[in-house]
Amino acid sequence: AKMNILVVTDVERTDVEFVCRTLGCTPVPHVDSLTPEKLGTAAHVGDVVLPGSGHKVVKFTGVANPGKTSTVLLRGSNQLVLAEANRSIHDAQCVVRSLVKERFVVAGGGAAETEASLRLRELALETTGMDSHCFKAYADALEVIPYTLAENAGLKPIEIVTELRKAHKEGMVGAGIDVKKGSISDMYDENIIQPLLVTTSAIKLATETVCMILKVDDLVVVM
Repeated sequence: AKMNILVVTDVERTDVEFVCRTLGCTPVPHVDSLTPEKLGTAAHVGDVVLPGSGHKVVKFTGVANPGKTSTVLLRGSNQLVLAEANRSIHDAQCVVRSLVKERFVVAGGGAAETEASLRLRELALETTGMDSHCFKAYADALEVIPYTLAENAGLKPIEIVTELRKAHKEGMVGAGIDVKKGSISDMYDENIIQPLLVTTSAIKLATETVCMILKVDDLVVVM
């Protein structure tokens, strides 16, 4: 303090990388490793009290080489509200990330899984032997998704899945479960879509898990 040096302590390890990218500096393990090219530059640094609360934050202004970062400030009446808001923002960021990595969307409401299940059942009828049983089992597994969606929405899952399967057989590839209306609707018309990467990732992970379980020859029970 006598040398007009502000020291910020208790910085979370997960925040160090974000702070460095924001200020254009490089983290160093020891003061002996400090060099001019590793330092960041700001016109002013100081403590600021947030309006409406007694919390203090360190505010940097006039950063010479600011990084492409942003901060979302969440405020709530209690920790439960804050945690829920944090989860919602994280989910939204994951959706954007999925769209950036693979810029395709599919219909939601169990439409994509139902259409894939229908095509697999048709393929099962065209094949014979073990492959036919595998295709049918995979189709049954995919139908669990719209069944669970209908069940969680308080609908009659058997009736809803039957109507959904009928709609897809009639050529309505975008047919899905509209939980607000409690019926089958075209998800594309209702603008109910989701990133393709979300669906493919879930199916791939589930498939890999089943393959791993099937490779297990025996279990050793340890008491």
